[in-house]
Amino acid sequence: MNVGGATVLVTGASSGIGAALAVMLADRGATVGLVARREDRLRAVLDRCRLSSPRSQMWVADLADVEGAVAVLDESWEAFDGLDVLVNNAAIPKRRDVRTLSPGELDEVMRVNFTTPARLSLAVLPRMLERDRGLIVNVSSAGGRIGIPHEAAYCASKFALCGWSEAMAMDLAGTGVRVRLIIPGAIATEIWERPDNEPSFYRGPFEPPETVAAGIIDAFDSDRFEHYLPGDMKAVVEFKTTDIDTYLTGAAAVAAAEARAATEASPGGTDQP
Repeated sequence: MNVGGATVLVTGASSGIGAALAVMLADRGATVGLVARREDRLRAVLDRCRLSSPRSQMWVADLADVEGAVAVLDESWEAFDGLDVLVNNAAIPKRRDVRTLSPGELDEVMRVNFTTPARLSLAVLPRMLERDRGLIVNVSSAGGRIGIPHEAAYCASKFALCGWSEAMAMDLAGTGVRVRLIIPGAIATEIWERPDNEPSFYRGPFEPPETVAAGIIDAFDSDRFEHYLPGDMKAVVEFKTTDIDTYLTGAAAVAAAEARAATEASPGGTDQP
């Protein structure tokens, strides 16, 4: 696919990977549709895109509203007279011990991270098939291939997105519509700082969002379905698959040790006088 001249809809485009990707696409000559819920942040990214891609547009939407997100897909298709690429990038974290996770929290994470990307794909797919060309890029996570302590809801949503993407790619084999799955590792985005989440056990290092953005654009032309960004995350996933019991035992031990350390360091903890 020639990025120059392509029309690309990117969700979660107000910050992080989505913002970096939108600007990078615009700089390479694509017309970009930006979708996110924070209008001021989205406007700033759009202004940067329009420096090199004046036809780029934005839509303010909360992607927890599935029907509203589908309406945006319809509007963007009409505005650009078609879409060449849909990038399902938007996601929210939920770091919460499963023993205190609420049904409402689970539902919200599943809507944003899985149901909305799936519904957007279903909405655009008939139109891409009619033109016999198109690309759907689903941005999952290392948490979609390995379980992470205190992230049951997030991992469930990202595992679902991986399975959906694999099956969709098989169903669409032989058509002009392709599917690509992106597996980012630890990326320096706001997902680590979102309120109402337990602290992450992971302390770094972090890759910049531009690493993933460049990798997504490379995936446009690649024959490979799955792309680990950075690539060393693939080794972790392969180890987990080879010896799941060792992985689970080790990850649980690390989580328990981190929890003890946090308790001891807090006011009233065992290390306080």
